[in-house]
Amino acid sequence: MQISPSILSADFANLEAELKRIANADWAHVDVMDGHFVPNLTLGLPVVEALLKVSPIPLDAHLMIDDPDRWAPSYAEAGCRSVTFHVEAATNPRRLARDLRAAGARAAMALKPGTEFAPYEELLPDLDMVLVMTVEPGFGGQSFMADQLGKVRQVREAVRRHGGEIWVQVDGGVSAETIERCADAGADVFVAGSAVYGAPAAAEAIDELRALARRHRHP
Repeated sequence: MQISPSILSADFANLEAELKRIANADWAHVDVMDGHFVPNLTLGLPVVEALLKVSPIPLDAHLMIDDPDRWAPSYAEAGCRSVTFHVEAATNPRRLARDLRAAGARAAMALKPGTEFAPYEELLPDLDMVLVMTVEPGFGGQSFMADQLGKVRQVREAVRRHGGEIWVQVDGGVSAETIERCADAGADVFVAGSAVYGAPAAAEAIDELRALARRHRHP
């Protein structure tokens, strides 16, 4: 059960200090938005390269961008250990996943709330993780969409059928109130933004979330 705090909720003027606050997490989740695929603009490769130099934990890059086939491998080459592309934006998702692995990263595919998983199940052999968005991508602090838990279950069952070590990640509205349902549905990697960075002590919030997830682990 892995916790990946989203620095979208961190203080952008003090990112090195904000990364140190979450040193007990498994990953630092970095949301890259281009203002095209989603209506928000955050940060890009130069900032990610700077974060890689100072982060005490590996970076989990979530690319909410157009043309990930062209841009995503650069994040893997820079040193991000996990790189997630949106299948809605990818021209050739299988080749892209293979390119990410070849560049040394775990390859992950993200699904927006309105995107069905079934048409992409055949990609599982080339993936290391599937991200089920539990909010519409683009902005932090949104409410958790419980109707996506059925998709989490569907992905977990498909992973079980296919075999292999494929993680199931949820991102959006994950908190102490919602993480148990996510874990019960089959998620094992949890992106939490305001639930960590909005807490009085980020490290304690991470420990609490991990403990809640472990208690409700999918059988």
